Amino acid sequence: MSLFSIRTLLFPAPHPIRQSFIPFSSATSPPDQNLVSLAVSILKHHRSKSRWSHLRSLPKPYTGFTPSQASEITLQVRNKPRLAHTFFLFTIRHSLCSHSISSYATIIHVLSRSRLKPQASALIKSAICKFPGQHSSDPPPIFEALVRSYRQCDSAPFVFDLLIDACLDSKRTDQSIELLRILKSKNLYPDVSTCNSLIKLVSKTRGCFAGYDMYREIFICRDENVKGVKRVAPNAHTYNVLMVGFHREGLVDKVEEVWREMVAMNCDPNAYSYSVLMSALIDDGRVEGAMRIWEETGERGVERDPVSYNTVIGGLCGAGEIERAKEIFREMVMSGVEITCTTLEHLIIGHCKMENLESALLLYQDLCRNRAKPEGETVNALVGVFCSKGRVFEALEFVRSLVKKHGVVPMEKTYETLINALCREGEMEEALRVQVEMVGKGYEANKEIYNTFIDGFLRQGKEEMAERLKKEMLQLKSPNE
Repeated sequence: MSLFSIRTLLFPAPHPIRQSFIPFSSATSPPDQNLVSLAVSILKHHRSKSRWSHLRSLPKPYTGFTPSQASEITLQVRNKPRLAHTFFLFTIRHSLCSHSISSYATIIHVLSRSRLKPQASALIKSAICKFPGQHSSDPPPIFEALVRSYRQCDSAPFVFDLLIDACLDSKRTDQSIELLRILKSKNLYPDVSTCNSLIKLVSKTRGCFAGYDMYREIFICRDENVKGVKRVAPNAHTYNVLMVGFHREGLVDKVEEVWREMVAMNCDPNAYSYSVLMSALIDDGRVEGAMRIWEETGERGVERDPVSYNTVIGGLCGAGEIERAKEIFREMVMSGVEITCTTLEHLIIGHCKMENLESALLLYQDLCRNRAKPEGETVNALVGVFCSKGRVFEALEFVRSLVKKHGVVPMEKTYETLINALCREGEMEEALRVQVEMVGKGYEANKEIYNTFIDGFLRQGKEEMAERLKKEMLQLKSPNE
């Protein structure tokens, strides 16, 4: 569909009597037109350093510009969009114009038609805040202003992508959906990246099934007999958004269903698509299935990135297959793929599962050399191996050094492991100190902690202390209270 036909669909010619938009030139009186001409001449012909001082020293009775005058000036310098933008900001900074929604629309069109996206987006967001509308579900008033001035400014449909993007950035889900539906009703579709952002927002705020319904509404034409309609086509990122949404909810069967739909739509998956599918299969306990997908990436020549390698290495380490994980790691090194902190942490956890503490600590030293602080799961895995080998005080020193040097907040489970090991070794005083540290980090003592202390005191024959703790434990509130 040509740009002319798109404009005709969305912006039909105004009725001869009920015309809603009057061109700036016809609405400007002769004295006002003199000011417009003078300002345009200054902007076009004066040097950059002097033009702004000349604008501020315009002769009386000129004390500023009306929104209509500002719009007319903007249009006359639209072939220099950066200059038009600077002029608009200049009038705001020096209170030379109290801009209306129409003058905002003009500069937004000028910037959009020149693809100055950051500048146009910033002004759209300002207009949305300055002219809010009565109902949060209705399109923002700037939309109507952009429609009215679209032809006069010789704009392009890209401006509506920017408007939807601005609403998405502000988490205005209802307005974004309504804008898309209005455009769609005129057979005008936003760019696929804008559609993907909308699906992602809907999926996050309203659930993965709502996100999938949004995908169907945008991309799947219910009437297959409709001809000559230019539609936007989904890409790999579209399906990635859907798969991530279902994966987040643990719906592996739906992840696989979306994958099959992507293949049926002749859309080639990218490296991240494979990573999401492999991660879903691994979380479902289907490591071998994930490895078959991994092999397929090699057969298809898909460029494996750090996310792909980390997904497979993490899955193998989680399944206790550390040797296979190390083999993939060696391939990663040989291929020149960046080794990330996530890679090292997966391997640390894998070695901890095999209780290979020395290898885990060597990898931990590599992690420290990268100036990274370990995640809570990694700390917990290392502490668990220290304690299982009877090296609880080394584990305690390790945790306290992380807290002091890196500000790491250990997991509740980490404190429980330390307290359990100390009580088991009869180090009740130290266990109590750790419990105080635990409370200081915002964790409350639970029944498991109480039982650990009770058992420890009973082993030492301190029945009175154990009995006192039992009474305290009975006063604990249950999670549902």
